[in-house]
Amino acid sequence: MRKISKDMIIADLVAIDQNIIVILMRAGMHCIGCPSAQGETLEEAAMVHGLDADLLVDQINDYLAQ
Repeated sequence: MRKISKDMIIADLVAIDQNIIVILMRAGMHCIGCPSAQGETLEEAAMVHGLDADLLVDQINDYLAQ
């Protein structure tokens, strides 16, 4: 099973599984396709959107574990 961390780049997360986009968009990250968003870490993107990066990591890792 692949696990992600909050220091991973958004583009790398999407490369692992395209369905991660759905999780991020549900959390409020609607700019996943923006060029600048692709180069940010999950933690940086979460901070910009006022989200808890650790919670997002848990949600994504739970999804990947299924």
